[in-house]
Amino acid sequence: MRFIQSTMLSIIIPVLNEAETIAPCLRPLQTLRKAGHEVIVVDGNSQDNTAALAGPLCDQVLSSPPGRAMQMNTGAGQAAGAYLLFLHADTFLPTDIGPLIALAEKNQRAWGRFDIHLSGRALGFRVIETCINLRSRLSGIATGDQALFIQRELFDEIGGYPELALMEDIAISKLLKKISRPICLPAKVKSSSRRWEQHGLIKTILTMWLLRALYFFGCDPARLARHYQCR
Repeated sequence: MRFIQSTMLSIIIPVLNEAETIAPCLRPLQTLRKAGHEVIVVDGNSQDNTAALAGPLCDQVLSSPPGRAMQMNTGAGQAAGAYLLFLHADTFLPTDIGPLIALAEKNQRAWGRFDIHLSGRALGFRVIETCINLRSRLSGIATGDQALFIQRELFDEIGGYPELALMEDIAISKLLKKISRPICLPAKVKSSSRRWEQHGLIKTILTMWLLRALYFFGCDPARLARHYQCR
């Protein structure tokens, strides 16, 4: 039987071929580990040494078939914390997550996300991150790179992440919104802008809008994922 600790935060990180980013992602989390929280890395059959590099810097390295939703559900299944926080390997938590820890200690039935700051220095990134944060507040939809956190009881109640090939963050947000609005913490996670820089700001924005629109109108997420991965 899994033992749940009401004061513990479980940080779950799905990875796939993240050898270059996994150690920089995990090193800042060591302070939280020393404070009694846990870090779980879920590897989706990486072809590099991601798992080996992660081992000394986390509490568990789990294996899962590839797919972010499936990997996060696998991590949640082994987590001991009363709050689950899902973190991308190229996203960094703010230095002070005291408000989140305080929320977890109260053990409220709640969920939410952080504001986002993109790593790129160009003015366009400031516009993009402002729009993402505002859209999330208005819509109640959180994206994965905003570091979603969910109270354990609530996560179990909705059955975890819908195991979609893409848009799993939107899908779980819609399920959670039926129960409560998200808590939008103003503290900012710092997320890599490499995707935007590789493909261009305008092209990336248009692609993401198109994918979201197609998902909204019922397009198969697996088909959308194939298009996304071909970029």
